[in-house]
Amino acid sequence: MIPLSILDLCPIPQGATASDALRNSLDLAQHAESWGYNRYWLAEHHNMPGIASAATAVVIGYIAGGTKTIRVGSGGIMLPNHSPLVIAEQFGTLASLYPGRIDLGLGRAPGTDMPTARALRRDMVSTADNFPQDVQQLISYFEEAAPGQEIRAVPGAGLRVPIWLLGSSLFSAQLAAMLGRPFAFASHFAPADMMAALHLYRSRFKPSRQLDRPYAMVGLNAIVAETDAEAQHHFTSLQQSFTNLRRGRPGQVPPPIDDIDAFWSPAEKASAAMTLLVSTVGSPETVERALLKFIDVTQADEIIVTAHIYDHAARLRSFELLAGVHSRLAARESTSDLEKTASSKAGGVTA
Repeated sequence: MIPLSILDLCPIPQGATASDALRNSLDLAQHAESWGYNRYWLAEHHNMPGIASAATAVVIGYIAGGTKTIRVGSGGIMLPNHSPLVIAEQFGTLASLYPGRIDLGLGRAPGTDMPTARALRRDMVSTADNFPQDVQQLISYFEEAAPGQEIRAVPGAGLRVPIWLLGSSLFSAQLAAMLGRPFAFASHFAPADMMAALHLYRSRFKPSRQLDRPYAMVGLNAIVAETDAEAQHHFTSLQQSFTNLRRGRPGQVPPPIDDIDAFWSPAEKASAAMTLLVSTVGSPETVERALLKFIDVTQADEIIVTAHIYDHAARLRSFELLAGVHSRLAARESTSDLEKTASSKAGGVTA
């Protein structure tokens, strides 16, 4: 069974604080480690009242320091907001503290609105147009420093921190293929180009020192509860958050509501349905069927799941139930492989 990972935005529920959200994230990461999740990634967003992961490298250090084996990384660092050297030093430091466990996923969007982007960049010298050059410069800082090299990342040089390219369109798919890097597609909020981006990445991939063949991770909203109705109830928090963002009123994660149709207009409902198309919401049985279909359609090498749930206990339970679904599928696949092997050794005859 392909690996399953978590993308966490450190959601701040209504009435809570960023401190609460960060402690909730560490609690989830520690549980995720025990449940067998492969990675735990944090995302960079700014000036968002409902997201506490703005200082992403700091949060990664907090999560990595509170766990033991799970990989921790960025999903992602919005590179146009930063100097490549600063990111190399930050992630070189993280990789030095937690060797073999740090991932660096890079995006080219600002992760915020334009006024905030201007406040982050100040002089606006670094923009998305420089992204390919900035990525290559960042990669170079993780190589062994050459004799006499004037500028180097300390820590960072020689560590070769794994770099991923993240995207919600075709641009980063092409760049990831050209540079021979793993690729993660944000289909959990931008499903339209998912299949085209995966095809482009796989068809144009060029092997590199980091990776000899394409490796694609695909995003999925997954909310799991004991029943379909309970899961749909929790899903209304994400539906409200998305709609409030589109209304220009981003806020903390709202509690779920009983009648979502009374909350939005038909046009808002259609917009949310289109944007959140790549979502699986329901009981373990419902989610298992959807997960198998999603894997079959995308042929993903890994799935990264996010769950925007108001109640922390319900969020934990959702990821626990999903881990159980994943374990059952893995066991079933292992049994199938053993049966195929036994059948082959017996000349194709099965009992």
